[in-house]
Amino acid sequence: MMDFDFELLLTVLVGIFGTGFALDVWLWKPARAKALALATANAAGELPQEAQEKIMRQPMFADYSRSFFPVLTFVLVLRSFFMEPYQIPSGSMLPTLEVGDFIVVNKFEYGVRLPVLGTKVLDFNEPKAGDVMVFKYPQDPSIKFIKRVIGVPGDTLELREKVIYINGQQMTQTYVADASPTTEIYTEQLGDSEHQIWRNKSPGKNGKVTIPPGQYFVMGDNRDGSNDSRYWGFVPEENITGKAVAVWLHWESFFSLPNFSTAGSID
Repeated sequence: MMDFDFELLLTVLVGIFGTGFALDVWLWKPARAKALALATANAAGELPQEAQEKIMRQPMFADYSRSFFPVLTFVLVLRSFFMEPYQIPSGSMLPTLEVGDFIVVNKFEYGVRLPVLGTKVLDFNEPKAGDVMVFKYPQDPSIKFIKRVIGVPGDTLELREKVIYINGQQMTQTYVADASPTTEIYTEQLGDSEHQIWRNKSPGKNGKVTIPPGQYFVMGDNRDGSNDSRYWGFVPEENITGKAVAVWLHWESFFSLPNFSTAGSID
């Protein structure tokens, strides 16, 4: 999860420096040019270079605005509509994603949304079972979670001893190995996605639910170590950020060296 809203900060900064950029283009720069022309006319000849530079000197805010506005706007557009970086903070998606993995989130996959507001303005694909999805935590939208989509609107989802049934069809789980004395590794087939999950050897809770329109049911791949839809409910469509598509870097802590040991696409 991540509770720092960088997109909001970026939007505010673009607004501030964009205002300075516009004021300089439409107001301050023409005023400086007019003052220079007037001073030149009054001097009855060309002003010295130093005098010209003094008259045409930009206010500090205008100087910063012209420097930062284009860069910040590019970053905002890239993060808001195309790709966003995200760091994995917990082990809820083990073994698929490790703590410290830096991933790329495709924000274009599920449609184009306005920055901060999250309003969808262009519609493309919808999340499907098996996708690894980043979204705003329904109980605190300032925090972002990453989980695997298990069920989509209209699905009837059932859990029987940690095995998933979607609309009555069993999602295949195949035992791989023991990860520890208490945890087993399974390969799970969920829609078009084949991925590994962790399961404790203890008995699981059973339950059945039909997913309402505009809502999604999500779970972590670390099935007994994830805070997900089994505990707090569904993810509303408007909370979706995008689809996690790849790991590009692993950096567990400030005191360790970054590496590419887990880099690759996300199953």
